Amino acid sequence: MKFILAPDSFKGSLSALEVSKRMERGIKRVFPTSEIESFPLADGGEGTVDSLITITNGTFFSEEVYGPLGEKVIAKWGILGDGKTAVIEMAEASGITLLSEAELDPLRTSTFGTGELIKIALDHGCSKIILGIGGSATNDGGAGMATALGVKFLDETGTPLPPGGQALQHLDKIDTANLDQRVLFTEFTVACDVTNPLCGPEGASAIFSPQKGATPEMVKELDDSLANFGHKVETYLNKSIISEKGAGAAGGLGGGLIAFLDAKLKPGIDLILDLIQFEEELKNADLVLVGEGKTDNQTAYGKAPMGVGIRAKQHGVPVFCISGSLSEGYRALEEHINAFFSIANSPATLKELSDNASQLLEETVKNVMEVYKSSK
Repeated sequence: MKFILAPDSFKGSLSALEVSKRMERGIKRVFPTSEIESFPLADGGEGTVDSLITITNGTFFSEEVYGPLGEKVIAKWGILGDGKTAVIEMAEASGITLLSEAELDPLRTSTFGTGELIKIALDHGCSKIILGIGGSATNDGGAGMATALGVKFLDETGTPLPPGGQALQHLDKIDTANLDQRVLFTEFTVACDVTNPLCGPEGASAIFSPQKGATPEMVKELDDSLANFGHKVETYLNKSIISEKGAGAAGGLGGGLIAFLDAKLKPGIDLILDLIQFEEELKNADLVLVGEGKTDNQTAYGKAPMGVGIRAKQHGVPVFCISGSLSEGYRALEEHINAFFSIANSPATLKELSDNASQLLEETVKNVMEVYKSSK
């Protein structure tokens, strides 16, 4: 028997790698001689670096860069096993988890540190760079990122703008004369699961900035600032990003990556599954196990279990989903996932489930395998 394990993390409890290990132990208790291939996944957000570097036997690095408010932070990134492809999570340098609730300020937060990570990857000779852009604390359109790579954002007096989205309302000129020329010869791919445009009622500011600390008044100011930014990008770079799908991701970083790095945006899970040639593994598989912390109606919108389920169905391989919890709407995935299981085996608090997630997961997988075995 060949089993494929392709879980996401159980956020707050287990990493995707830890989930895979526990799933494997559960399977081996019932099928001790089975073949098991593990692919701990992420969908472009938290865990993308860990997932891809682990799967490809790559190398991890840690660098000191500027955080979202200009403080120094230690950011992790990596190079895949091919030695030429870097993987960067913008949240490592510019993420919301780097700030306390009181520090959240989308008017001033910057993606400068993300640009520093890109520059460091170029210094390592990487010719391809994959960026996961989930979990941002920013709303600056990627201006900070571009600044770190040599672009100048100037007001009408020719003075460089301060960091943050608010300042973009005063943007008069974009000077790309000093843009790091290595980006012209580098392939940038962005794991992006949202299709929001840069501006407007569905744009970066309106949809995402409130969770980053924006008041209704700030939302209007930030939206106007990004609109001005988008118009200046069109004027000086001859690229239209205001209505581009995905340009509003990560506070407009999606648009900035398109504008300054000619990046291609791609659904996160598809990017990762293509990179690891997942469909080759499916050809001889008997069963795939997926899972995540909570499976609900949001899972159907491009999260890892859904992406795996779609591909497995194309190859006629059944998929079982084993998650921390099953919540409203999870049955929306039934077309692509054959069965759903929760590790919660009795009434318990979230903390109790989280504290015992490893053992509960292994026991659940073992029980599921007993049923699977009896059906063969």
